[in-house]
Amino acid sequence: MKKSAIARAMVFSAALLAAAGAQAADEIKIGFLTTLSGPGAGTGQDIRDAFLLAIKMNGGKLGGLPVNISVTDDQNNPVAARQTVERYIKRDKVDVITGPVFSSVVLPILPTILQNDTVFLSTNTGPADYAGEKCDPNFFAVSWQNEDVPQAMGAFASSKGYKRVAMIAPNYPGGRESLQGFKRKYTGEIVDEVYTKMGQLDYSAEIANLKNAKPDAVFYFLPGGMGINFVKQYNASGLQKDAPLLTPGFTADTENIAALGKDLVGTYNSSQWAHDLPNEANKKFVEAYQKEYGRLPSMYSSQGYDAAMLIDGAVRQINGKIEDHDAFLKALKDAKFESVRGKFRFNNNQYPIHDIYMRQVVEDAQGNIQNKLVSKVLDNHRDPFANQCPMK
Repeated sequence: MKKSAIARAMVFSAALLAAAGAQAADEIKIGFLTTLSGPGAGTGQDIRDAFLLAIKMNGGKLGGLPVNISVTDDQNNPVAARQTVERYIKRDKVDVITGPVFSSVVLPILPTILQNDTVFLSTNTGPADYAGEKCDPNFFAVSWQNEDVPQAMGAFASSKGYKRVAMIAPNYPGGRESLQGFKRKYTGEIVDEVYTKMGQLDYSAEIANLKNAKPDAVFYFLPGGMGINFVKQYNASGLQKDAPLLTPGFTADTENIAALGKDLVGTYNSSQWAHDLPNEANKKFVEAYQKEYGRLPSMYSSQGYDAAMLIDGAVRQINGKIEDHDAFLKALKDAKFESVRGKFRFNNNQYPIHDIYMRQVVEDAQGNIQNKLVSKVLDNHRDPFANQCPMK
């Protein structure tokens, strides 16, 4: 990553925000809390890099306002994350908090954020807890609801004729909701449903059980190093030829492809985004990201970029008057920006209504291994919890 580019993208100012709502603010303050160390670091880095790239592409501003951004590693630790959130709110008086990767971090910090009437934009996890009855005017899921992408894979598995599927995920909210999402659209038999420890790297016992279950396919959601180790061990066992792996795009993206190479070729994975989606906003983003960082963006990158552009559109819509909190919230909900995924709008619960696609990891004639867009699986998809949200 180019440190100079990040330095140029961040604009630090000592100026205080204007006191009157009728006057445009001097800057927008953003607390960017994400995972930058440990097994989930690659995901957090992609989200951060894309967010900062969007700022750079807008001349160091969002919606015409200079950006004062503080980037902090949450260490995938809820205690450390809560301490940072307290600092963002009480000392830094940020306008927006964004960036977290894992629901195990997001859920403990959300009460503090929302009780202090601070805007939170989720760039990755979309927990069920805040999609239904606990929906909140200050909470926006820019990425997806946790079940969205796995639901597409469940529908795809049914269409492929897989009658018996086994499932495996880590035992935390994001893992449990991913498997639940798959089951919503899958019409066959679940022959095994396994929950592992977060951070587990040895799957010999689980793979032995999968052999005994004799599934037609295996759906796995194991982010970061967990998924990399699982796929290596799964392929070494020889199971792949009898039971192909299916996964949401979270675990078959650029980081995993770089680590696994040909071990992932052929793997189908669902996603709300693909680098080869043909819309103009996406073409511009992919080209700029490759030029800046020398690599293809991931779906996580697309989510970080969309979050920044959502802010840009909202601040522009209210002419920089972010001190008018209600107007800022309304402008965010209007979502007047060009999403790199194509069609995008918020449902009443402020989770996306969007299309979900199928991708496949392929090797091209030059030996490059990357995802290729295969088809659209779900059109204008809405999460199943929005009807429980009292917001209109």
